[in-house]
Amino acid sequence: MWLPDPSQKEVLRFAVSCRILTLMLQVLTRFLSSSTPVVYWFPAHLLQNQEPLLRSVDTAPEKLLEENSPPEQKAPRNCIMKLLYNWKACSPVTRCILGYFLTYWLLGLLLHCNFLPWT
Repeated sequence: MWLPDPSQKEVLRFAVSCRILTLMLQVLTRFLSSSTPVVYWFPAHLLQNQEPLLRSVDTAPEKLLEENSPPEQKAPRNCIMKLLYNWKACSPVTRCILGYFLTYWLLGLLLHCNFLPWT
């Protein structure tokens, strides 16, 4: 009566399995990201230990920004923006961490706006 062709049953089984797997992955990543601060503590710990721009007062990002920027541009107050403005002066660990989070944010923005599964 319903779906007499065996290939249609396999396609339906595959589609349902894919949807369930996608939903489970989205829910798991949302739970892990929102309820586990360790995911964010570890990169913050690495940034505090590995990045000289955040550790020392003598080589503050404001001084580096003031040297390379026009006089009308003000130095940012946000630490992340300071690191992004001084990308070439950052350590490789900082570049990897910032690159990961920026890529995750950009992909999430693009895929979510197009109604694709993204957490």
